[in-house]
Amino acid sequence: METITLGLFSLILVVCLLFRLPTLYALFAGLILFCAYAAKKGNSPKKIVSMLCAGVLTAKNILIVFLLIGMMTALWRACGTIPYIICHAAKLLRPEVILLVSFLLNCGISVLTGTSFGTAATIGVICMSMGVSEGANPLLLGGAILSSAFFGDRCSPFSTSALLVSELTKTSIFDNIRNMVRSAWLPFLLTCALYGVLGFQLHSQNAQADLTSLFGREVALHPAALLPAIVIFALALMRVPVKYAMLASILTSLGVGFAVQHFSLSELPGLLLTGYHAADPQAAAFLDGGGISSMVKVAAIVCISSSYAGIFQSTGLLDGLKAGLLKLGKRITPFGAILLASICTSMIACNQTLSIMLTDQLGSELEPDAHRMALDLENSAVLVAPMIPWSIAGAVPLATVGAPITSIFASFFLYLVPVCYLIHSITKI
Repeated sequence: METITLGLFSLILVVCLLFRLPTLYALFAGLILFCAYAAKKGNSPKKIVSMLCAGVLTAKNILIVFLLIGMMTALWRACGTIPYIICHAAKLLRPEVILLVSFLLNCGISVLTGTSFGTAATIGVICMSMGVSEGANPLLLGGAILSSAFFGDRCSPFSTSALLVSELTKTSIFDNIRNMVRSAWLPFLLTCALYGVLGFQLHSQNAQADLTSLFGREVALHPAALLPAIVIFALALMRVPVKYAMLASILTSLGVGFAVQHFSLSELPGLLLTGYHAADPQAAAFLDGGGISSMVKVAAIVCISSSYAGIFQSTGLLDGLKAGLLKLGKRITPFGAILLASICTSMIACNQTLSIMLTDQLGSELEPDAHRMALDLENSAVLVAPMIPWSIAGAVPLATVGAPITSIFASFFLYLVPVCYLIHSITKI
């Protein structure tokens, strides 16, 4: 019965992909399917609801962070933080180093915001438009942007995937980040070298867009706009819990907004709820976004995916797969088995959140040390999900910047981290 249930869920996902239906439809259908499985196993409706609630409660802190992220990203746009950073960062874009600098700039923004989608929609769009105008290969440039968007998604203290991993493994996100930095410095340097060599032969005399003039029509590009970013990073370095650091940044953004951008109290609720909307259509293409409403879809995905975890845990639906994975782990190392599991779950789940949760459930017995398990998840499911062509994890950022889906093959950082870590795990045996 377990094989049939998982097979039906996979079929539902495939059908949704073929007909280009929203992933939420497939996840909701899967929820009904797994509830039916739980009922068939003899669980009462009350017990099934309890399973669902238990699963969702594992992600309660993530949902709170989603709320804060929505408000913070809207305020960072409105108070000038993101426009100010982008204007100054874009000055570094030169033809001969366009791939390398695009990778580094997007790494910085992704660490700053903790979101791959937000990174692609801001500095990613700018790097792609400037790079293509200067003759850069869209495939390579898209790969550099995708790689760097998930650099911060993996190791930023504000990343929801990093927070999810810390919640699942009951570990400190700051300890996890320290371990992630140790395991990523070599892949990072190799990625920089690859983009540096591939982009060095590009030369162009095309004029660059005047972003300062464009954004200056929307917000005052004042140095004070950096304060919200400085506050959140200073508190992160002091290991202040992310929720409180983000709340402090939100309050700082409000202060800067009222003092420098002359916020109106009447416009504030709309800004926080629906995000920032620039008056100039050209500026809007770069700056629009944020707000609580922008997090509704991803929050729904997390809620449904979390409820799956509750059912899987209580019914033992994945026990057969876990037993096979344990045997495999003895041959190819625990991380090798977890990496293989993450590839399978990413292909089935079509989104990063569910892939992380399923990989955690399948591989938790392979790696009893919580901190090692957290690192294994960060080096597998978090980075594998965007490499699956039909997963929204990679497809959405690439579509946002206008890069071909084949850019996945040029997202070197996403490959090098798991490969280097797998080699390290094998040589340690």
